[in-house]
Amino acid sequence: MMKKAWHFLFLLCLLMIPLGCSNGEQPSTTSSKESNTNEAVSSKKTELIISSAASLTDALNELENSFESKHPNIDLTYNFGSSGKLVQQIEQGAPADVFLSASKQDMDTLQEKSLIQEESRSDFAKNEVVLITNKDHSLPLSSFEELSPKQIKHFAIGEPESVPVGRYTKEVLEHLKLWAPLQSKLVLGSDVRQVLTYVESGNADAGVVYSSDAMISDKVKVVAAAKPEWHEPIIYPGAVTSNSKHTKEAQAFLTYLTSKEGKEVFTKYGFK
Repeated sequence: MMKKAWHFLFLLCLLMIPLGCSNGEQPSTTSSKESNTNEAVSSKKTELIISSAASLTDALNELENSFESKHPNIDLTYNFGSSGKLVQQIEQGAPADVFLSASKQDMDTLQEKSLIQEESRSDFAKNEVVLITNKDHSLPLSSFEELSPKQIKHFAIGEPESVPVGRYTKEVLEHLKLWAPLQSKLVLGSDVRQVLTYVESGNADAGVVYSSDAMISDKVKVVAAAKPEWHEPIIYPGAVTSNSKHTKEAQAFLTYLTSKEGKEVFTKYGFK
């Protein structure tokens, strides 16, 4: 009986040893998990949504890497489109931290409805509108004044109601008394890049785009630039939206657009 009792006590001791070790190591394991969680939270980036006029596509894509390298805690997400349609999206509550417009009018619309932070608004670029034709099938044109409904089957412009370049084009044609005569020839684009595509593909004999858009294409020929007095000044304003939850980061992005690096990139892509 005594021998069996010693065996029982020995087994009981063996069973108690792992329990003691487990209790001793548990705090260390928990601490490690908490540390990993804290690291994951601290490394999370701030996503900035930039709603931008389509004509800024190439310049902003180039600026993305340089800005993010200087602001490693920020991740840029672009939403390109016509300024008028972007205004409608923001009015309807679509997420956006920054609005970059191709016209003063569209920015004014949001400001009047208190949908931008007025103190953040600033102008960062200028542009001009140009008459273009397909490089391989160019018409015998050398100026806007030479446009004739008789020689043109399809003339591409931006939709004047929602696309700033379309409004500027309408102003130019009205000044030259060509708006009414060309009505039956018009092919309307949803943004300036679609207008450019129409002429590049030959689906339009000629069209009007920004000089910055014509500059990036090797398929079109610039016939002439519209005189500044024929239309409203083409100014690009930017602002932080009222609903942005990242005002500090959004303002940093706007400031970067007018920095030395920002100005160099805009100039490279044909902006003034």
